[in-house]
Amino acid sequence: MKILVCNAGSTSLKFKLYEMPECKVLATGKVERVGSADDAIFGYCSCRTGFNIEAAGECIPGYKEGIERFLGCLTGGDGAVLSDISQIERVGYKSVLSKGHYGVHEIDGGVLQGMRDFMALAPVHNSAYLNAIETMQAVLPKAKHVGVFETAFHRDIPMERRIYGVPFEWHEKYGIQRLGYHGASHGYIADVLNAEKKEYGAISCHLGGSASVCGILNGRSVDTSFGMSLETGLIHANRVGDMDPTMIHFLEQEGLSMEEILEGCQKKGGLLGISGVSNDLRYVLEAADQGNRRAKLAVDVFVTGIVHYIGAFFLDLGRLDYLVFTAGIGEHSDRVRNMVCAKLAPLGVKLDEEANRGCRGGAVISAEDSKVCVRVIPTDEELGIARRTCELN
Repeated sequence: MKILVCNAGSTSLKFKLYEMPECKVLATGKVERVGSADDAIFGYCSCRTGFNIEAAGECIPGYKEGIERFLGCLTGGDGAVLSDISQIERVGYKSVLSKGHYGVHEIDGGVLQGMRDFMALAPVHNSAYLNAIETMQAVLPKAKHVGVFETAFHRDIPMERRIYGVPFEWHEKYGIQRLGYHGASHGYIADVLNAEKKEYGAISCHLGGSASVCGILNGRSVDTSFGMSLETGLIHANRVGDMDPTMIHFLEQEGLSMEEILEGCQKKGGLLGISGVSNDLRYVLEAADQGNRRAKLAVDVFVTGIVHYIGAFFLDLGRLDYLVFTAGIGEHSDRVRNMVCAKLAPLGVKLDEEANRGCRGGAVISAEDSKVCVRVIPTDEELGIARRTCELN
């Protein structure tokens, strides 16, 4: 079965075409700066023929043009991997959330309406996916279109860890609850561990521009640092993470507009807001090493938050066999991994310092006498989405 995975951003598109269930990548593609008349970037690579395109200065005014450009490469020229686009049987989307649809669903009118109903929780993400899905449905009308929602991996979290202390009618009427995100990434980590062991407790740390921690018991999510929206949990590159909601009313009284408050929480908060240096942890660490106190504080807040959730999830799990680091920071920052693990000594976590420093790609980085196996596992969200899309009846 040929499955196309589509990842849509506000001005970007990423594609991977798989042969499933063999998990074989046939072709990849990307479009950056969608909406540009003369400055878009288009990339395409045929894994079958080795043909590769990397073109800048392109005119790609919308999703339709970007999607059609990629599909054209699949069927024509030296990079062709299909005789006709009708060979694509399913399209899987790294979609975010839809009210009332928290798992993996064939996309119909109800699912699309659920995405619109939850637009306020993820305005940038949901608007991008609505645009991409509706365009792709028109171009590939015979394919099955599947939403692998970021909330899907977390749908089995027990209610006592999902419900907020709000009037219960809010939960029933509006769907107020902890939903969780990064499901494709944490789910992929579970796939890797499931292939090795049936019974285990793991904590997955997806650390990147957006960051979250997830407790996994025997392949299922049992807790997550994210809440109902993407603005919660750990501090992120630009987003504030957990905060007291009364602060919003207080800041309004102090004279800030709602637009200014939301911009501060969503675009000027997190690592950038605390450090005043950058939203990129690499530059924040450099500034901290040069004596910048706010930069050091930002790093400390980030690490402390990670450790806080790991400790809580350890108690939820009742055991900890694996501690996994993934995503951009998790995979590449030996410094952050070291700082986190140093605080986890009471749990029996002990790093192999040399293995940690030398880690390039996936590796076990714990010492032989560590009670917990500490691993770096590069995430593959697209493969996870292709698997869930393939599995849907």
